[in-house]
Amino acid sequence: MKQFEGRVAVVTGAASGIGRELAIACAERGMKLVLADVDVEGLSAVTEAMPGGIAVRTKHCDVSGFEAVQDLADLAFGEFGNVHLLFNNAGVAALGPVWSATPEDWKWVLGVNLLGVANGIRSFVPRMIAGGEDGHIVNTSSGAGLTAVAGSGIYCASKHAVVALSECLLKDLEIAGSKLRVNVLCPSLVRTAIADSDRHRPAHLASTNPDSAPFDRRVRAGMAASDLSAAEVASMTMQAICDDDFYILPHPAVRLRVEERLRNIIGDHRHHKPDNLVTTTDGP
Repeated sequence: MKQFEGRVAVVTGAASGIGRELAIACAERGMKLVLADVDVEGLSAVTEAMPGGIAVRTKHCDVSGFEAVQDLADLAFGEFGNVHLLFNNAGVAALGPVWSATPEDWKWVLGVNLLGVANGIRSFVPRMIAGGEDGHIVNTSSGAGLTAVAGSGIYCASKHAVVALSECLLKDLEIAGSKLRVNVLCPSLVRTAIADSDRHRPAHLASTNPDSAPFDRRVRAGMAASDLSAAEVASMTMQAICDDDFYILPHPAVRLRVEERLRNIIGDHRHHKPDNLVTTTDGP
């Protein structure tokens, strides 16, 4: 997709961070916008930051609920007729060792990070396919979706799932003969407010890992020291859409960690003797 002006973009998690900068980047390219977040005040601030003459609609939306995302799709298609860029971007984080993570941590993080993407796909993609135009679904994962990070087990699990879901979505669209394409965004630490995402955490999911503090301090320090801004990540993402690059890895160090992980996987396979393999017809 190379033509943006006059077309329609939907961004979840648009009130701050990468989502905010993606919205601004789309506006600068002359797109019409539908912006969603649970932070209504943040949405108002983003709208005020837009260039003049840009059509913007905003909606309070908890992406973990299918009906809420379905309502967002109804708004977008009802107002503008079609959607050309869907950014399933909303995300939250809960830190600490996996063994002390609470059921509420799991439900909250998987609900937003994974089901939020799944709900976006289910609510928007059938209508985007029916529209018959080219477009992209851009799912925000993380460098943690391609590697492992101590103290981030739930977050990594959710983001690895987003990568796999995106890979499967691309194959499904190809089989369906759709013009739609897919990108998965996998940044590492960026100066955003995700470390404070619990400010919007639902009260009924408020139980937090009791051992999170040292990991939280480490993440905050890494984000503060990051030399890559959310605006730069958004710019790279828009270029990747133009170039149809499926994996978007703004931080070169992530590629090195992925290579190391794959070497470990392949190395184990090479040193596994064939005569020790067990074959079965009971499953894949």
